[in-house]
Amino acid sequence: MKRKRFLSLTTWILVAFLAVVGCNQVTTNTPDTTSTPQAQATELTISVAASMQDAMKAIEPVYREKHPNNKITYNFGSSGSLQQQIEQGAPVDVFISAAERQIEALAQKNLLLPGTRKNLLGNEVVLIASQKATGISNFQDLSSNQVQRFSIGDPESVPAGQYAQEVLTSLKLYDAIKPKIVFAKDVRQVLSYVETGNVDAGIVYATDAQSSNQVKVIATAPKDSHKPIIYPVAVIQRSQNQAAAQEFVEFLSSDTAKPVFEKYGFTPLS
Repeated sequence: MKRKRFLSLTTWILVAFLAVVGCNQVTTNTPDTTSTPQAQATELTISVAASMQDAMKAIEPVYREKHPNNKITYNFGSSGSLQQQIEQGAPVDVFISAAERQIEALAQKNLLLPGTRKNLLGNEVVLIASQKATGISNFQDLSSNQVQRFSIGDPESVPAGQYAQEVLTSLKLYDAIKPKIVFAKDVRQVLSYVETGNVDAGIVYATDAQSSNQVKVIATAPKDSHKPIIYPVAVIQRSQNQAAAQEFVEFLSSDTAKPVFEKYGFTPLS
């Protein structure tokens, strides 16, 4: 009787042991997702000055070749409007302004990630008219009867408008021709006004003029007639993707990105 009980107990222990071993084998064969995680997709929101639309759209596929798991969402607009959006808490990872004033305002409010701000690109200010326009050969002609209406960006929120105002003031034209001015919400709207004939002329960046085959450059503003045109970039402090955002900013200054910017008329800055 004792022998039978001993055999039963032994059999039960053996069965229990095999069950435990079996469970351990199942657990061991299950992939450990924590030890070898797959790369997670990161979506970056980039707020960019409107004058950079074409260049930044061309940059995206080049960037994605090196960072296929990252997705870029662009938010284009006037630098002043983008600045206000960031100040109001918009979920932005990187900001590229067309002037230093807007990004400096964010820096003063501690909204930029320290150590990420840099000067990215340069540009020029030009006077444009439609391809069919005649009788306009320089900035001074804006005061002539050949020009009834012309457009610049709103200097309060559009850096291109601020530069345009500086140029016209330097040339002693601004006060005299101010009644003719049609203010635009951003520099691309100025370009559109000239293309559609809603105005006789406009002041935009050289890169905007280059992007359209419906306008021609009449004159380039003297360099000493306005502040240097600098496009600064920085990571936003509240970004939830700071590492990827910093990597994107570094990419914009890389030897891979520079030729793309040059193709669209920008001057990469060191």
